[in-house]
Amino acid sequence: VEYAIRLGLALGCKINLHSTFDRKNYFYADLPKGYQITQDANPICDGGRLTVDGEPSTVIRIHHIHLEEDAGKSQHDQHPEFSLIDLNRAGVPLLEIVTEPDLRSADEAAACMETIRRLVRWLGMSDGNMEEGSLRVDVNVSVRKRGATTFGARCEIKNINSMRFARKAIAFEEKRQIDILENGGRVEQETRGFDPARGITFSLREKEDAHDYRYFPEPDLPP
Repeated sequence: VEYAIRLGLALGCKINLHSTFDRKNYFYADLPKGYQITQDANPICDGGRLTVDGEPSTVIRIHHIHLEEDAGKSQHDQHPEFSLIDLNRAGVPLLEIVTEPDLRSADEAAACMETIRRLVRWLGMSDGNMEEGSLRVDVNVSVRKRGATTFGARCEIKNINSMRFARKAIAFEEKRQIDILENGGRVEQETRGFDPARGITFSLREKEDAHDYRYFPEPDLPP
């Protein structure tokens, strides 16, 4: 909680003096109890912004920062036939930053990640080591026709653990979605993984909307 407040102050967020925990209900092998403790209705930090260095510098709006429990680590490259799950980190406290859709390229996303890594190191919150999972990123990618005012359907690529892989995953997903649209198809909202060996994304599960998660207040954690 103290780290969340420290990061929120550094990013100019509103610190909510009253925050609550919720249960997010879904079944997936990385969290076999069937729900995740998270913050939905009243997260600990709202708003804020992150300035990413560059020519010119970019201001990324922060939607909110929330606390939740981590899930297990899915391993899709350890066995030729099966995906494996390492549950050692399941239940460990996790701090998640959710940005607004202000990033426009793989390079901007990588620069954003680098800025956050420098910040959490400077604040003494984390070593920011992506290879060991201290810092991870989920990227949401969507494309739209030039001149369109509404965003296209987005696909979320989970748990990318390096900036190089983030660039590759975004570049592949961008091309995949453009190819679908230009061939008259429709991009389906879903959750995808990234295969670093082949440089491709692959489908994990359909992407749920908020109502599918049946959020309700976490009965074991008071406000």
